[in-house]
Amino acid sequence: MSKDMRYSTSPLLAERTPMWRSRFIMIGLALAFTGLIGRAAYVQVIGNDFFLRQGEVRFARTIELPANRGRILDRNGLILASSVPAASIWAIPEDVDQDDPAIKGKLAEIAKLMGMPKAQFDAKLADEDKSFVWIKRQLDWDIGQKIKALDVKGIYLRKEYKRQYPEGESAAHVVGFTNVEDQGQEGMELAFNTELGGKAGSRRVIKDRLGRIVEGVGVETPPQEGQDIQLSIDSKVQFFAYQKLRDQVAAFKAKAGSVVVMDAHTGEVLALANYPSYDPNNRSRLTGEQLRNRAITDTFEPGSTMKPITVGTALELGRVKNNTIIDTTPGRYAIGGFTISDTHNYGALTVDGVIQKSSNVGALKVAQKMSAQEMWNVHSALGYGQKPQIAFPGAASGRLRPWKSWKPVEQATISYGYGLSASLFQMARSYTVFSNDGNVIPATMLKRSGRPAGTPVFSKKTAELVRHMLWLAAGPGGTGQKAQTVGYSIGGKSGTARKQQGRGYAAGKYRAWFTGIAPIENPRIIVAVMVDEPSQGSFYGGTVAGPVFSEVVQQTLRLMGVQPDMSVKPQIVANDVEEPL
Repeated sequence: MSKDMRYSTSPLLAERTPMWRSRFIMIGLALAFTGLIGRAAYVQVIGNDFFLRQGEVRFARTIELPANRGRILDRNGLILASSVPAASIWAIPEDVDQDDPAIKGKLAEIAKLMGMPKAQFDAKLADEDKSFVWIKRQLDWDIGQKIKALDVKGIYLRKEYKRQYPEGESAAHVVGFTNVEDQGQEGMELAFNTELGGKAGSRRVIKDRLGRIVEGVGVETPPQEGQDIQLSIDSKVQFFAYQKLRDQVAAFKAKAGSVVVMDAHTGEVLALANYPSYDPNNRSRLTGEQLRNRAITDTFEPGSTMKPITVGTALELGRVKNNTIIDTTPGRYAIGGFTISDTHNYGALTVDGVIQKSSNVGALKVAQKMSAQEMWNVHSALGYGQKPQIAFPGAASGRLRPWKSWKPVEQATISYGYGLSASLFQMARSYTVFSNDGNVIPATMLKRSGRPAGTPVFSKKTAELVRHMLWLAAGPGGTGQKAQTVGYSIGGKSGTARKQQGRGYAAGKYRAWFTGIAPIENPRIIVAVMVDEPSQGSFYGGTVAGPVFSEVVQQTLRLMGVQPDMSVKPQIVANDVEEPL
């Protein structure tokens, strides 16, 4: 190309560009700018509310402000359950730099502080697509602060609350427990979950991508703290009753046991214990057997403990007197194709003697002086066959068939406690009729002020006569001599029954119990004890359950400040009279 060739004479530039092309480009640019302007107008004006909402969804959060769960207190104000601050650890896995050697060391230390295997910890962080994962919840607050101090990007702490149960396994079945969300799962924690839980508050905030709060927006709603609940339980009585029950279950190699202690004047439950139990502070190995609140949920044929009710009904109706002679000879009685027996041929017994010797034949002959409806009316009035009216989950109603369906043999067996079923709690409550001048009173798990109005079932005279019979049954010649205690008069009835299995009874399996009142002249407490499947030594109620009754009565009355009413030691003969099965 010649040096003096001019730029304007280049063949490429010499060609004229069509006008439509330049106009097309200009129009295209104009349309693009118009679209941008329209989009800006839509975002800023027309669709402004939508985009604001979307922004809030991505960056604005409503933080729940947890309410502090109310305390559960015993009747004296001692704490049975309370909430303490807890640290819950969470992570954004994609933000945790696990390739950094320094971070690896800190992660190992975090796993150690949490008591978590390193492999398990690594597994939670393995999915880097996750933007949130719980690592471990409800750690001790001090441990949480140590983890926070390590300052690992992607590992964060949230403040929560966890429950503590100072009485541990002794009160576990009464108090119950909560889950990690602080919701009641068993016991009073479940029954009063709404009152204890309060109401969570809220706070509207803006967060960055890492979950850090940038600023608060809107009005903060403070949480409403949960209410405290005061139970009728006396924690000292509860612990002692549980301890004695546990020792007796172990001594007789039994399957389980329960004990109920009730204030004879107010119907307040002072103790309700079961064994086996569990530690509500550590439920990592909790099983169904440990969880069962046997005193309230398990029902069984109550056996001889029903005989005082049969006799009391007959006394009230005027069909017998306490000195009426009942001939039990020869210690057997055939009815409806069945033979009902006593352990011995007691011959002629007074009605007092029927209770003292625990005669099945005597009880059925007393029952024959009444109609099925008359017996059913009293049993029903005492709460049998009905769900207990207490604020407690899982209370069983037991079974009491309608009187119209009773056959003569059924009326006979019900007279001595077979053919119906009840819980230990129902048995204890029914005995309030003998401690309150013939009035059965409502039971409660909450502290009660004053004496509640009862439902009349027997007269005062009948109640006094039956209490005297219970005193005889626990004295020399009776079936419950080992229930006697030092310094206090007692009365009660032992019971032993074969365990039901299908439509029959399991061979060699029994339940032993004792239900009684103390002191006998001025009752203050009712105690019911049940031991399930004692397998070593005796299986009779007087021998197995009676000693637990004795020790619980003595300790409870002392704690209540009740003055002893006896100046002599209890009279116990070498061998108890065995109640018939």
